[in-house]
Amino acid sequence: MYKIGIDLGGTKTEGILLDEKLQTIQRKRVLTPKNNYQEILESIRLLVSDLSQNIDDFSLGVCTPGAISKKTGLIKNSNTQSLIGKSLKEDLQKLLEKKVSMENDANCFAQAEATLGAARGYGLVFGVIMGTGVGGGIVIDGKLYQGRTNIAGEWGHHTLYRNGNTCYCGKNGCVETYISGPALEKRWFELTGMPQSIPEIICSNDTDNFEQWKDEFLENFGFGMANVVDILDPDAIVLGGGLSNINFLYSDGRDSIYDKVFSDIVDTPILKNKLGDSAGVFGAALLE
Repeated sequence: MYKIGIDLGGTKTEGILLDEKLQTIQRKRVLTPKNNYQEILESIRLLVSDLSQNIDDFSLGVCTPGAISKKTGLIKNSNTQSLIGKSLKEDLQKLLEKKVSMENDANCFAQAEATLGAARGYGLVFGVIMGTGVGGGIVIDGKLYQGRTNIAGEWGHHTLYRNGNTCYCGKNGCVETYISGPALEKRWFELTGMPQSIPEIICSNDTDNFEQWKDEFLENFGFGMANVVDILDPDAIVLGGGLSNINFLYSDGRDSIYDKVFSDIVDTPILKNKLGDSAGVFGAALLE
C-alpha cells in the first residue's frame, strides 16, 4: 500500500507520498495558514488530494505540533495556537472520509530516524527534539511506544531543579526551561546583556561568558539525558531539532551524559539525525 505523510508545522506543511518499498514518489511543501483552523484543514485536504490523485489506495499519517489528549481527543500543548482544543484527527477523518493516524512531532521524528535514518537497525531508540521546546519519542523494535496516556518520552518536562525556572506547563525546574533554544538564549542574555541567537552564541568571541554558558548547558544536558539512560537504557539516542546542529553535543555532551549514568559501562551512541527537518513527514507516513 502507498503511504502519505503530512507534517503540519507552524510555518510550513509538507506532504510526502511513499511507495510500498518506502521510496519517495512525490513531495510538496505549502505555507501553513496562520491562526485559522478551517484554513488549516482545507490546506491539508488539498495537499492529500494532490498527492493521491494517481493512486488507488493509501494510508495517511499526520505529524502535528502538540499531542492528542487520550481523555478528550483534543489537541493540547501545541505551539500552533489555533489547534489547541480542536478535534483535529476527527475533523480530518470526516473531511477526507478516511482513517487518519496522528502523532506529535517528537514521536514522528523518532519513528523516522529509527526506521530510515541514523538509528536504523537499533532495538530501543530514544529520539530527542531540542529546539524551541524539548521533547522525545520512544521506538522499540521498529514500533512507536506512546505509553498508557500518550506521554512516553516527554523528558523535557522532567524536573531538573526543584523550585527552578518556571515552565509554561505549570511546574518549575523542567529540563525545557534550561536547554531549549529560547532558554539558552535567555541565559546568554543574563550573562552578557546581548540578545543573540544560538548560532551567534556558538561563534561568540566572549570567551569567559561562553565557557560558563557552555558548562551550564552541558551539565544540564548531561543530567537530563542521563536520567533517560538510567530509566530506558536505550540502544541509541538520536538528536534532532535546531540544537542538534551543535557539534559539541556529540563529544562534550556525550561525555557529560556518560559521567552521570548509573553504570560502570556506558557506551550509548549519541547520534546526529540523518533526515533533518524532513523526519516529521517521513515519520507521519510510517504511522499505522
